[in-house]
Amino acid sequence: MTNEKKNIQNATSGTAIGLQSSIESRILNLRDKQVMLDRDLAELYGVETRVLNQAVKRNINRFPEDFMFQLTREECLNIYTLTDSQNNVQSSRSQIVTMKTERGKNIKYLPYAFTEQGVAMLSGILRSNTAIEINIRIMRAFVAMRRFLLANVQVFQRIETLEMRQIATDNKLNQVLSKLDDGTATKIEGIFYEGEVFSARAFIEDLIKSAQREIILIDAYVDATILNLLTLRAPDVAASVYTGQIKPALQKAHTLHNQQYPVVPIRLQTYSSNFHDRFLIIDDAVYHVGASLKDLGKRLFAFTRMEIDKSIITAQI
Repeated sequence: MTNEKKNIQNATSGTAIGLQSSIESRILNLRDKQVMLDRDLAELYGVETRVLNQAVKRNINRFPEDFMFQLTREECLNIYTLTDSQNNVQSSRSQIVTMKTERGKNIKYLPYAFTEQGVAMLSGILRSNTAIEINIRIMRAFVAMRRFLLANVQVFQRIETLEMRQIATDNKLNQVLSKLDDGTATKIEGIFYEGEVFSARAFIEDLIKSAQREIILIDAYVDATILNLLTLRAPDVAASVYTGQIKPALQKAHTLHNQQYPVVPIRLQTYSSNFHDRFLIIDDAVYHVGASLKDLGKRLFAFTRMEIDKSIITAQI
């Protein structure tokens, strides 16, 4: 083979590869289907878009909804936004949107999208040699795209999982930032130093006031100051205190409390010997507290909100 023939063959091969790549880049995913738009198909076939659509309308019984459908305005705008963000996409697709938008564009008409079956049906109504050749290449492009998706399904699933996790993280972050803005954020861990009696007590008081259903305190050393703290809870919030030993002074204070507040009594009883640490449960939130609540701020102590189910703690009482 002469060099000239090789050059012609290479040029032809390069053109074919470029055309195939161009076809694949025009395949969109809309309504969970792989489709091509009428304008892109018309450009590939070498005809005007209106000519292609007129031919389809003359044979509309061959194009049910799973073969062809018309885009909504929102879908058009989404495609416009996507293609506008990619500077090297086909100009034909960037011309889809001509409806009044923020960018001053207008949509003249809502284009049609053809599924793989719809494109195959086009070969029956567009009988030119160019149309037949292009249709073969389009069918191959659809097959190649389908194989690519199947071969990378796990990758796409992982990406989707990561995106969902990112969305969840963003939502949590927005909630935290929102609470920080309105001053209702609750600390999940921290340290109070010796002498910070006021700050430590204010923190525990805020936790008690935040309870909506119940408060459970597990603390080996409880006195009447704990009962005073619990009076800060909302009227319909249940309160239970579990301690190592109920001394007479505590029992008397408990009796007086429940006589004064018979509608919202505090449950007081001893717990099993399983506990060494102190826990404060506010609804479903479990806090590990390093100091007895009656000694808040007298010496350095830490607290941590634990990401566990409260039943892990309450089952041991």
